[in-house]
Amino acid sequence: MGLSLALNTARASLAATSNQIAVSARNVAGATDPGYSRKIAALVTTGYGGAAVSVTRATDAALYARTLAAQSGAARGEALQDGLARLAQTVGDTTDRTAPAARLATFEAALQAAANQPDSPDLARNAVEAARALAGSLNEAANAVHAVRAEADGAIADAVARLNDLLGQFDRANGAVQRGLALGIDATDALDDRDRILTALSQEIGVTAVAREGGDVALYTDGGVPLYERGPRTVTFTPTSTFAAGTSGGAVVIDGVPVTGATSPMPLASGRLAGLAELRDRAAPAYEAQLDAMASGLITAFIETDAVGVDSGRRAGLFTNGASAAVPASTAAGRLGLASRITINAAVDPARSGNVALLRTGGMNGSDYRDPAAGTDVAYSGRLRGLATALGQARTFDGSLGLGTSLTLGDFAEASAGWLEGRRKDATEAASYQTTLLARANEALSNVAGVNGDEETALTLQLERSYTASAKLISVVNDLLKTLLDAVR
Repeated sequence: MGLSLALNTARASLAATSNQIAVSARNVAGATDPGYSRKIAALVTTGYGGAAVSVTRATDAALYARTLAAQSGAARGEALQDGLARLAQTVGDTTDRTAPAARLATFEAALQAAANQPDSPDLARNAVEAARALAGSLNEAANAVHAVRAEADGAIADAVARLNDLLGQFDRANGAVQRGLALGIDATDALDDRDRILTALSQEIGVTAVAREGGDVALYTDGGVPLYERGPRTVTFTPTSTFAAGTSGGAVVIDGVPVTGATSPMPLASGRLAGLAELRDRAAPAYEAQLDAMASGLITAFIETDAVGVDSGRRAGLFTNGASAAVPASTAAGRLGLASRITINAAVDPARSGNVALLRTGGMNGSDYRDPAAGTDVAYSGRLRGLATALGQARTFDGSLGLGTSLTLGDFAEASAGWLEGRRKDATEAASYQTTLLARANEALSNVAGVNGDEETALTLQLERSYTASAKLISVVNDLLKTLLDAVR
């Protein structure tokens, strides 16, 4: 009886140690996988007094939740930073001679030169060409804003498609975890798979995971909208084909609740979707509103007035709202889209058979709008000096643009470029902080749940010695039984 007990004990130890060695080998194989959690093979007693191996994962729920939050924050910052960097690179550097601020300075200098020598048709032509370049830079800047918004909208559509696919994968992985736990089998690999999918989800959207009975997990956005609860919720988005001034992009809707846009009751705070929505719906339109204010200021600075007979009203002079001579309203609605439409008056544009001399005399809207003091004196500089003064004087701007309320056009243009650069810098610093935070959280989680190759090697050697001892015991029991049987014979 004693030999049988010893033999059964040795066999149970051999089987348990073999399972522990297999788990250790899994750990070594998964050491380079960032989504792998170290498996712990613990010996537990069975109902009959024997021993079995129970496999669990090394994990830390609080650290993992912090890692998900940092992942979402970093993804939001990077999406916003990339868009603002593209915008700043295209239109926001005041040292770039093609930027609106630089074009405005060039135009001011050309206009002053023409005023100093009003009888020079070449200087007048240079001033008109500088005005054309300035209007063109505002057109290009507005178009760049529209392009960035369109790209962000397309990226939102891609992110929504990935989100729906990941939710489908999460549903399957969550089901595998619940089945494994219900059947009492090792579900640690299924748990790892589910965590990998959850990590990928956190890049697209801020997400909170809530553990439930039986291994189930419910997911909610960082705004509180259910994302997965007993099944994936539908995420929808309708892309916008073309963006122009005032175009509102579609909202991302989860289970019927909009999570982006000004009317969202539970908006996203982190994740790539939040960063893209911030870029498309707030940052880029705010910069375009500043460009529109610059265009409005230029049109206003060069207005012509009726000087003869019945007053026919003010008309746009050197700069016009497209082909219209009407002066746009100074309201936000009146300024909307001016940067994309502003152009120089055809009457003074030599490329359209215009007369550059009208810059000196006025009358781009007909003879009634001609400066009476100009007469036939080609050396008359009064109007040109007045235009230069009007261009350089302080004017009132809408405080909601965030650049001040009383600035010259030149100061406003530089402040606008500085505002954009400041937003880009803030986004870069925020993204850098979140990336650093993510690295620290991953490092802390790895120290808890990751695989240490040296420790696993030492554990494997210890298990091999235990395996050898169990095998030796079986060999000894075998010899004793053989001796006993020989004696009986």
